[in-house]
Amino acid sequence: MKGLNKKTIVITGGSGSIGKSTAVKFLKEGANIVLVDLNQEALEKAKKELGEENRVLIVKADVSSAKDTKNFVQKAKETFGGIDILFANAGIEGTVKPIVEYDDDTFDKVMEVNVKGVYLSIKHAIPVLKEAGGGSIIISSSVAGLQGTPNTVAYVTSKHALVGLMRTASKELAKDNIRVNTINPSPVDNRMMRSLEEGFAPGKAAEAKKSFEQTIPMGRYAKPEEVADLVLFLGSDESKFITGTTNPIDGGLTA
Repeated sequence: MKGLNKKTIVITGGSGSIGKSTAVKFLKEGANIVLVDLNQEALEKAKKELGEENRVLIVKADVSSAKDTKNFVQKAKETFGGIDILFANAGIEGTVKPIVEYDDDTFDKVMEVNVKGVYLSIKHAIPVLKEAGGGSIIISSSVAGLQGTPNTVAYVTSKHALVGLMRTASKELAKDNIRVNTINPSPVDNRMMRSLEEGFAPGKAAEAKKSFEQTIPMGRYAKPEEVADLVLFLGSDESKFITGTTNPIDGGLTA
């Protein structure tokens, strides 16, 4: 991919499957990596797996905290001289319940992480991206940000909100040569989907997975590395005239 050598990408949710897969892709292109996550042990494990110690910085942070967000942005700048790409990827799934049974505190927590966390990451990265002469912001939304799903009110609402945030930011920042787009994956074969499968069908998660796969024309979940390929493209110069877009990677689910 063009334009990634010696660039710096910040990846929130950095120790998860999509975050780590993205880091692998960008490392191969010569980029510096800043992995941000709430779990220090998982971050240290991810850094060890990635190797390239001099090009990987890990920062423990709660993305819903302005203080923590300012800190990881500042550490990225101090360590690598700036930020060129922000992958706002941190998110949680909440629970599987009908709206009338949904726990208010869980709803608030999903909004705090999935929406406020992305808002804060963008807000505090913008000045550093401007200093670099522009860059790319990629937001992890979901097919759940393009359509509704029963019994996942907090998750679906949060992922729709990210599309609105992206559209607003893309128009505000175009003059600064900062592109903003969402990726919108279908179910991905990872921990989050194991949790949701169990939530939809307690004790019968395998049956839930099969049911989900049947709704996807290509008949399977996305792989984390396939999602990472899309992030790589949107972070590179090969997508330099693309901004303000939703980008399903869903095996035809939303066709």
